[in-house]
Amino acid sequence: MSRSKAVAAASRNRLLSALPPEEFRRLAPMLEETTLELHRQLEEPGVLPTHVVFPWSGVCSFTVTMADGRMVEVGTIGNEGMVGMSAYFGSQMPDALTVVQVPGDGAHTMRVGSFLAEMEREGALYHLVRRYSQALIALVMQSAACNALHELDQRCARWLLMTQDRAGAEIRLTQEYFASMLGVRRASVTEVAQRLQRNKLIDYKRGRILIRDRAGLERLACECYPVVRSQFDRLVP
Repeated sequence: MSRSKAVAAASRNRLLSALPPEEFRRLAPMLEETTLELHRQLEEPGVLPTHVVFPWSGVCSFTVTMADGRMVEVGTIGNEGMVGMSAYFGSQMPDALTVVQVPGDGAHTMRVGSFLAEMEREGALYHLVRRYSQALIALVMQSAACNALHELDQRCARWLLMTQDRAGAEIRLTQEYFASMLGVRRASVTEVAQRLQRNKLIDYKRGRILIRDRAGLERLACECYPVVRSQFDRLVP
């Protein structure tokens, strides 16, 4: 990690970019820079985090793992937010794993001690993180309902739209990992990807998804995408 580019890159994370300039200048010495490699674990079950992470690119997946090893995604975190909400809430979430699902250029980190001091100070960062926590809870709740009630094609469209919002139109992701995130068999993801490709909504090959028709995906997606997006637009600058 290094601080060499912290000031220059800060505006790429929406929470940090929303800070008043004088507040960001005060916090800049506390920020370090790290990379977001594919499958890097940023928050592990039962392990107290040492840093909170403010991504500026890529997508991190907030997942829950069952006793038999199966994993399902309950939320995603990109440049709109922060990894390490257990530090904010004050208790470790025992079954939660946050992992990089779509690699990115990097993120800012802040030591948990410095972050907690800022939360106790109740300054600008505190109020931004508080609003973000509301949006993240809304995302987790909507994802749980979506996974239980909506068709796989709709869920895939929602996931692709949310990922494009954070990572752009070209997404690097294997079928195996995509299936794990959605909590379905790999064969099911293959079938839905083929349908989306036949309908010219995406191109999908060799671990690469290219979104060709965003408007078509929006028509296919369930109500959860606009609901979640409106929550983030309302609560996160």
